[in-house]
Order: sequence, then structure tokens, then C-alpha cells
Amino acid sequence: MSTNPYHSLLTHLANCSDSTAIELLFSALLTDKEQQEIANRIRIFDLLERGVTQREISEQLGVGIATVSRGAKAMQVHDVSALLKTHRENTSIKSTSIKDT
Repeated sequence: MSTNPYHSLLTHLANCSDSTAIELLFSALLTDKEQQEIANRIRIFDLLERGVTQREISEQLGVGIATVSRGAKAMQVHDVSALLKTHRENTSIKSTSIKDT
């Protein structure tokens, strides 16, 4: 019986505490475009959660309305609150660092 490689990846990520190692792994696994699409999906979640309309998100991010709609549907099925919390904390830290320099 073979192990599902995707589950192996999930297990590896769950056990990895080194963010640099995770970033290097994602660079090996994903193209720049794929990484950008993931980043946009997180931005879509964040903007939807903040009450921005799908059309405004589409225009702001330069993605199709179908891309935003898929993100909205994913939010209905999956709890992304922990991801959004981490994203907002990281965004806050970065903007504070920029102001301090």
C-alpha cells in the first residue's frame, strides 16, 4: 500500500517548526504563479471577511470574479479564521516594522 504524497506533505508541515525550511519547500513545490495564487486566495478571504464586495475584490486584486467566488465558496465550507488571524498578525507586524524604520 502506498502513502498519499499529499498526506506526507501535510504531516511534514505539521511537524516543521522552521519557517525558512517551509518557505524553501514551497519554493521547490510551487511555481511563482502558484505561490501568488495562494497569496491572492488568502487576500480574498481577508477582504471578504472585512465586507468588501466580490466585484471590488476582483478589481483590487486584478483577478476574475470567478476566482473571488471560488474563494467565497471555500470560506462557506472551511473555517479559515485561524489563517486570517495569522495573516493579520503578520500584516500588522510588517506595517509596524516599516513605520519604525
